[in-house]
Amino acid sequence: MSVEVNNESGVEADEEAVLDVARYALARMRIHPLSELSVILVDPAAMEQLHVQWMDETGPTDVMSFPMDELRPPAKDDEEPVQGLLGDIVLCPDVARRQGAAAPTGHSMDEELQLLTVHGVLHLLGYEHEDPAEKAEMFGLQKAIVDGWRAERGVAGPSPAPTER
Repeated sequence: MSVEVNNESGVEADEEAVLDVARYALARMRIHPLSELSVILVDPAAMEQLHVQWMDETGPTDVMSFPMDELRPPAKDDEEPVQGLLGDIVLCPDVARRQGAAAPTGHSMDEELQLLTVHGVLHLLGYEHEDPAEKAEMFGLQKAIVDGWRAERGVAGPSPAPTER
């Protein structure tokens, strides 16, 4: 997978973990190995600007996804994945730090960024959480991917619980 991570936030973050969990999520979802993804970490002011521009909501948010080619996972096991540009995931480490600290399990900013990266990947792949059935599907996949990545890498961290976004 061609995944690029750019940290423009001014906050020190585990960019290698963000890169690795994104690649893991894309492989787990059977996305073509030559597909491209960009992950950008930004400060709260930049995130708020995007949030206002694209969602018409004030204040910075944790993650935003901007799909390009609207790739989807193959529907069947024998179906070949399509190569393309997935798009961009924008993360805000400052918001991730606050959310992680406020979570019932109380986890780190980097653990929250891992969760948000997977959340962003799933949005790029067409998953949503507007209604209860969609939410159950998306958050179940999110948990399975993050837990699988952490188990395979021997990375400690809480099991991601669905958070309201």
